[in-house]
Amino acid sequence: MPTPAGKACPAPAVYRRRRPERTLLYRLVQTHLATWLARHDDGQGRSAPALTEREFRRYLDCGILAHGFARARCADCGHDFIVAYSCKGRGVCPSCTTRRMAETAAHLVDHVFPRLPVRQWVLSLPKRLRYHLDDADLQTAVLHSFLRCIEQGLRHGLAAADGQARLGAIVFIHRFGGLLNAHLHYHAVVIDGVFSGEDAESLHFEEARLTPAAVQRLQATIRQRIVCLFVRRGLLERADGRALCACEHGGGFSFDAGASRPTTGKGLSACCVTVPAPGLCSGTAAPDRRGTSRL
Repeated sequence: MPTPAGKACPAPAVYRRRRPERTLLYRLVQTHLATWLARHDDGQGRSAPALTEREFRRYLDCGILAHGFARARCADCGHDFIVAYSCKGRGVCPSCTTRRMAETAAHLVDHVFPRLPVRQWVLSLPKRLRYHLDDADLQTAVLHSFLRCIEQGLRHGLAAADGQARLGAIVFIHRFGGLLNAHLHYHAVVIDGVFSGEDAESLHFEEARLTPAAVQRLQATIRQRIVCLFVRRGLLERADGRALCACEHGGGFSFDAGASRPTTGKGLSACCVTVPAPGLCSGTAAPDRRGTSRL
């Protein structure tokens, strides 16, 4: 009986140089960067931050052969090709920030998180409170209140968990919104349960199963504690704080607990890859019918 033919091997991948100079985002930055910098120079020493200008100028050099490249050559067949240098930027370049996002997510999946269910939590504050988050100490205080509330909520969902049980989480602070507006908010990937035990040998995990009602109660607790934090620091009047807590629709707080992801690597990866997402990508710059481009 003839054996079935094996599946054909996929064709080897062929390197194709990306051409950033052909993207709309690159052309927009190249055309308007000098004008934008000039508008931010008031002639009295105040201008756009040097870091911002450096990131944009490095982005214009990234992937362009004229600014340097490496040559790769196969010693067996003699085939060679050239690879343009990258800027390795952290803020503007879509290629470098996307690669960093993928590398960070892979590191979290492979080396940080155990194969346990995880959940992504997102917290955004009202504009009147968000204005004060330029203070790094206040950012940290809000984050600690946020995580403590989550930890207590996970404990309450477990009858056997004691006051010493701890959560496992990693947090990214995003500083921009979808319109590249200043919008500081918190993304946390939290293991959906708590760890108990005095040392590594006695450590054990208890999975929490939060109901929608429990998440809603947790949202109200987080809002109340953060409002109290601003009142104690003199950044919000007590009466205004009570009004924020009494609002039916969150009072400007945005809170999302998402859904618990499974323990598989695919579920964990889907949760982690969106957390360190870059602020810009070349696919988001598309002109509308009037020729206006929105990033």
